[in-house]
Amino acid sequence: MCESLEKKLYQHFGFSSFRQGQREIIKDVLAGRDVLGILPTGVGKSLCFQLPAKCLSGTTIVISPLISLMVDQVKQLKAKGFKDAVAINSLMDIKQRSLSLQHLHRYSLIYLSPEMLQNPWMEKRLKQLKVDLLVIDEAHCISQWGHEFRTDYLKIGEAAENLGHPPVLALSATATPEVQKDIKHQLGLPLMKEHIYKMDKPNISLCVEKCEDPEEKLERIMRVLRAQTSPTMIYFSSRQTAEGVTEQLKQRLDQRIAFYHGGMEPMDRLLVQQQFMNDQLDVVCCTNAFGMGVDKPNIRRVIHYHFPTQLESYIQEIGRAGRDGLHCASLVLYTPTDHHLPLRLIQSELPEEADVNNLFRYLQSENELKENTLVEKLELSESQWNFLKYQLEQHRISNNDQSEAKVMIIEQLKERWYYKNRKFKEMLDWIHYDGCRREKLYAPFQEGYNSPEVPCCDYCGASIEDLSAASSREPALQEEQWPARLKAIFLQEPLNG
Repeated sequence: MCESLEKKLYQHFGFSSFRQGQREIIKDVLAGRDVLGILPTGVGKSLCFQLPAKCLSGTTIVISPLISLMVDQVKQLKAKGFKDAVAINSLMDIKQRSLSLQHLHRYSLIYLSPEMLQNPWMEKRLKQLKVDLLVIDEAHCISQWGHEFRTDYLKIGEAAENLGHPPVLALSATATPEVQKDIKHQLGLPLMKEHIYKMDKPNISLCVEKCEDPEEKLERIMRVLRAQTSPTMIYFSSRQTAEGVTEQLKQRLDQRIAFYHGGMEPMDRLLVQQQFMNDQLDVVCCTNAFGMGVDKPNIRRVIHYHFPTQLESYIQEIGRAGRDGLHCASLVLYTPTDHHLPLRLIQSELPEEADVNNLFRYLQSENELKENTLVEKLELSESQWNFLKYQLEQHRISNNDQSEAKVMIIEQLKERWYYKNRKFKEMLDWIHYDGCRREKLYAPFQEGYNSPEVPCCDYCGASIEDLSAASSREPALQEEQWPARLKAIFLQEPLNG
């Protein structure tokens, strides 16, 4: 236990005081309690495990959803002098990964994906360590992604048992009471100490506008971007549309614009992210693959060309704006037919009941489950197969209990269909709501909301044009500029002391 948390905070991170919720969570973590922390985006959730990692004598393992997120955090920590941190991921070359594994005991903070945590050789190596804390960063992913897309999230509780039951810290910025309950259930920790804080941003204006067609959307976006050049994220549900709109905006606007989605090469994605972080891009047209690892303080606008399938995703995405506390704005554009795309996305995530029946027919006719053949034969997406594969693993099916297992899997499938459609209806209801959008948006998550410090929403009279923050665009470093810039850097007056 650290004798003085404030002293350690200043010593390791240079901060003189804690932000909302940080001290309370850290105190319980250091006392060995299992903790669920829900804190607003931008408050500094990472400190809630980075400081304990400095105080505890053993190893802290952090489960992170994105490679870019864990790599950025380790990079920032090392820049602050926190050298004993490492992110082990699939982008490391074999020699680098092998060296890190050999010296794993030297690190006090180890970042892993949920998939890497399940790797047999990683599990074996971690068992040789004294694990003092297991952290699940962005813990809503357990509930949001775990059931279909990334089922290894549902195995974290089992992994914790294999590591000797270390205290668990689950952190998120967006989790309804329902999701909080699911997180605790999936981790097998129903008695977690809860630190739940209001997640709304008082410095963001919320605007929704109806358009007749995609062309009107594009025209509206161009008017907004022309009005002020400032860091902007535009969200799409389609990779193809993100690329197409990017090209049209680049042709018609004098701004630095790029696209980002999961179909790009990893290094290309990393380049776009770093350019945006360093104010070398004004606008990123992206899918939901972008954003979770972006800790950029001066994003002024988040525009949704397509709206997401649930309110949680929307809150996460707008949470990336205004981390500096200054005025920021969200603009959602929709047409009368926009609901078709998110419905197709939901359909691509879950199998049909017919797929379950076909799966069991295949199991009865084949002695061995050939995964690649089966996925191709049943024409399943990766997410659909992940759902079925996880269910098969859970039921450990033998020839004697296939009928009972099939009934249970179909029942689970129906529950997930119902859940996803209910979440989508919440999103639609909010878009078409004729009342205060802030009040409606946060009602499923918390009681009440913080008084807005800026114009509230379009119902309350706000407009995206109300955004008054000054442009933060830095001019590109032209050839004739760099000697003067370099001279200025080296001729600065030295700091006293």
